[in-house]
Amino acid sequence: MNNIKDIIIKSIEVKQQVLEDEQLLSSVQKAVEVITSAFKNGNKVLFCGNGGSAADAQHLAAEFSGRFYKDRPALPAEAMHCNTSYLTAVANDYSYDVIYSRMIEGMGNSGDVVVGISTSGNSGNVVKAFEAAKLKGMTTIGFTGATGGVMKEASNILINVPSFDTPRIQESHILLGHIICQFVEENLFPA
Repeated sequence: MNNIKDIIIKSIEVKQQVLEDEQLLSSVQKAVEVITSAFKNGNKVLFCGNGGSAADAQHLAAEFSGRFYKDRPALPAEAMHCNTSYLTAVANDYSYDVIYSRMIEGMGNSGDVVVGISTSGNSGNVVKAFEAAKLKGMTTIGFTGATGGVMKEASNILINVPSFDTPRIQESHILLGHIICQFVEENLFPA
């Protein structure tokens, strides 16, 4: 029982650090503003990540394209790894590192947003996605761990959770992602 409580306490401690990090909270607010503006202007939000971060990408995209709290029109958001035929073809024919950048080349537009999720901040395919996004005039929002990794410089907005523990980082990513979804939804569909 104590081991379970220890893990919960560690999760709370990371979230407490997030709560006290004004720069991080400011980045979350900027992400809300950028995504709200993108949707208002008819642009889309594309998400990418690997493993658990891919699951978080898919989860957050669905909060926009489905619903969060409100019954409202769908918003144009998608996790880029969901087309397995595309994913396996590009990984096989080119490289796993270009699965996201190639999709951005094909469907990204100026004014769109790319949200990349990587606990290390060093996922090669996410970094390449950000490079391709910048060439297209897209805004990049990076969700990472403490250092930001390579994504620190590649992100227009960096949301770097102050931890090196992958599960604790992922727990905070989904918390902060949900906060962004809630405020974007409220901005676009006021009561």
